[in-house]
Amino acid sequence: MIRERLYLFSSGSLRRQHNTLRFDAKNAKRPAFLPVEQIREILVFGELELNKCVLEFLSRKGVILHFFDREGWYVGSYYPREHLNAGLVLVRQVMHYLDLNLRMYLARAFVEGAIRNMRQVLLYYERRGVDVKEARQYLEHVDTSHAETPEQLMAVEGKAREIYWEAFAKILGKSDLETGSRRRRPPSNEVNALVSFGNGLLYAMVLSEIFRTHLDPRIGYLHETNFRRFTLQLDVAEVFKPVLVDRTIFRLVNRKTIQKKHFKGIPGGIYLNGTGRKIFIQAWEETLRRTLHHPRLKRKVSYRRLLRLELYKLEKHFVEGSEYRPFRLRG
Repeated sequence: MIRERLYLFSSGSLRRQHNTLRFDAKNAKRPAFLPVEQIREILVFGELELNKCVLEFLSRKGVILHFFDREGWYVGSYYPREHLNAGLVLVRQVMHYLDLNLRMYLARAFVEGAIRNMRQVLLYYERRGVDVKEARQYLEHVDTSHAETPEQLMAVEGKAREIYWEAFAKILGKSDLETGSRRRRPPSNEVNALVSFGNGLLYAMVLSEIFRTHLDPRIGYLHETNFRRFTLQLDVAEVFKPVLVDRTIFRLVNRKTIQKKHFKGIPGGIYLNGTGRKIFIQAWEETLRRTLHHPRLKRKVSYRRLLRLELYKLEKHFVEGSEYRPFRLRG
């Protein structure tokens, strides 16, 4: 049985009823019964009432809850007690964090993987007549070798993303949506809102996939491991933002599937309205179901499966000494 994601846009209450879930949406005449065996994660966008009984039930079934605020920004997750704990993997993860050389290898791999995939996205549009050659050439010559700390690596990546962001407006040249400069909280224009919303979905997806491996999501290498709950999901997401989030946005905007009417303003910012979120999520699910040929497996895999394979590569890096090489988007 294939377990899928469930999106709850309406506000209401979630309860356990026998061996299934019951969702009573506000103003709905009838409850919705949700077979828990078919659910791998629940993404909550409305106000949700639940109790300890439901959380215990979801934990036993290995279902993760991801919460988004009223503007649609990812705020956190209810992560069941780890059920695939492996002491050796945890020890090796910690060892690679405490040893600066080992940590820098992974941090550099995440940054170089992200920049390489940004470059491939630009190359795709350059071949189709979009004037992004200057940005693409800059990304080709980014040098991370002089960075001696994760903070310096993040500065290199930050500059690369600034150049990459400037190319967004050219790729979306025929759209009336505003791009401007990159601003996150709150986003200052429509394209910023799309990027922030898409990144939130990606963070949730990476965390869900980490839960189904032996990796500990609390130990990151590029992003500092501190009082923040999870950082490994942020590291891995860097590699896949251009591949999954950005390409979904370009497709939605250039086809005019997303328009100005799908946004709502707030003091100092803007975000997707309810209809806009549903449109984005439909396109997001289509992106995750797309397949590509995997050279090692010699068969097609979905992008969702590809992310799990990426995490398996990290496990092998820690346990078997196989050098981690981040996913590379091919032209």
